[in-house]
Amino acid sequence: MNSSQSSSKVYLEIVKQLRAMIQTEGYQAGDKLPSEREMSERLNVGRSSVREAFRALELLGLIETRRGEGTFIRDFRGHQLVQLLSTFILQDERAKGDVKETKFLIEWDCLWLGARKAADSELNKIKEWALTGNYDDDEFFYRIILLADNHLFMRMWTILKDYYNSLNFPQDKVSKEDYVLLIDTMVQHDEQQIKDQYCKIRNLSSI
Repeated sequence: MNSSQSSSKVYLEIVKQLRAMIQTEGYQAGDKLPSEREMSERLNVGRSSVREAFRALELLGLIETRRGEGTFIRDFRGHQLVQLLSTFILQDERAKGDVKETKFLIEWDCLWLGARKAADSELNKIKEWALTGNYDDDEFFYRIILLADNHLFMRMWTILKDYYNSLNFPQDKVSKEDYVLLIDTMVQHDEQQIKDQYCKIRNLSSI
C-alpha cells in the first residue's frame, strides 16, 4: 500500500471515530472539539493525520477553526452525510466506480475553468512549478483546482480524492512531462488539447 492510500484509510478511520465520539458524548453545533494533541492521544493516531482529517472536514463545512480559540462543530447534522457517504461508497461496488468517474469529471471541469479564469501569469507560474517541483498526482490536481477558484469543487474533490485513494484503484504512472504538457494546453487555452492531454494522463478514451 502506498503512502497516499495508507493516509486515506487513516483519514476515514478518524472520521468514523470522530462521529462515534460526537454521538456518544453529545456534541452539538457550536461545541468545541478537543485539540489536535488531545484528539491524537484519544484516537491513538498521529497529529498530522488528525490535522489532515480536520482540514478535509473543514473544507466540507462540517467544522470550523477559529484562530486562537480552537475547532468547533458547524453543523452536527452534516456528520450524518459523512456517515451516509462512507457507508454507501465503501460498500456499494457500483458506487466505487462512481467515485472514480466523478473525481475525474471534477478534475476536467477545473482544468477548463482554470484555463478560462486564471491569468497567464498564474498559469506560467504553475508551469514553472510543474517543471521544477517534486509532487504527486494529488498535489498536482490540488493546484489545478485552486486555479479554478470554485470552493464547491474543492470541497467535493477533497472528499472524493480521499475515498478514491482508499479504494485501491490501479494507479497509472504519469511522467512529469505529461503534467507539464497539460499545463501547456491550459496556457494555450485550447479546450480540445486540454481534454486530449487529460485523457492521456487518465488513460481514458474520452470524457
